[in-house]
Amino acid sequence: MKIGLFAARQVGHGVARFFGENKEELSCLILDANDKTGQNSKIIEDSGVTGEKVFYSDSLYNDKTLKSLRLIGLDLLLLAWWPYIIKKNLIQMPRLGCLNFHPSYLPYNRGKNYNFWTLVEDSPFGVTLHWVDEGIDTGDIAFQSMIEKSWEDTGETLYSKAQEKLMELFREKFSEIKGGSIPRIAQDLKKGSFHKARELDGASRIELDKSYSARDLLNILRARTFSPHPAAWFLEEDEVYEVRIQINKLNNRGDSTNE
Repeated sequence: MKIGLFAARQVGHGVARFFGENKEELSCLILDANDKTGQNSKIIEDSGVTGEKVFYSDSLYNDKTLKSLRLIGLDLLLLAWWPYIIKKNLIQMPRLGCLNFHPSYLPYNRGKNYNFWTLVEDSPFGVTLHWVDEGIDTGDIAFQSMIEKSWEDTGETLYSKAQEKLMELFREKFSEIKGGSIPRIAQDLKKGSFHKARELDGASRIELDKSYSARDLLNILRARTFSPHPAAWFLEEDEVYEVRIQINKLNNRGDSTNE
């Protein structure tokens, strides 16, 4: 099985490290040229992929790179936390297709900011390995795993949980992936949800004179609690204020009266 890896950030590094530590060969490695978190050097080192097999996002679609990738004769491409939509000529290049790591329980929360919307909309949460098509997170599901939420969760904790669960799911299913026995289960898009990045700011605004249920308000606040990112906000006399919260479960509430 000739497998190529699109790797970015912590999850991409984790998948690359898995291949290196388990002496599993990667036929090629594609990295994010922007590399905002400085992971590329670690990904290369831990994957064991040599220089001529490493490609970058800023030259991915030039003729030389596409020719090199075609000559490899790829069976499968893995997209591990890849931040870009890939084009049709890449989707169709591998014999089996492209498998994407998506941090939501598809068909719920396709698109952006899954960790915010799963709290605000109280939708099922989890992670999915799915086949890539020309839509955004609309391809057939290969493998999934649910994640339980609690009142103590925030946008930040769910972000971390999703990364950990994606790696766990990948390790658990790798033998099936390597063997090519990868399911294709069509998504029921009528049941799911899709959100764009531009929706987040408006959905995070607290209108001071609007009535909210306590549940809905707390969900908005904790969904945007993820330092150092912007939080839920409100406007008062042209001044903008941000709000973050922390919810802790008490095992023994005890006597709350003052003496």
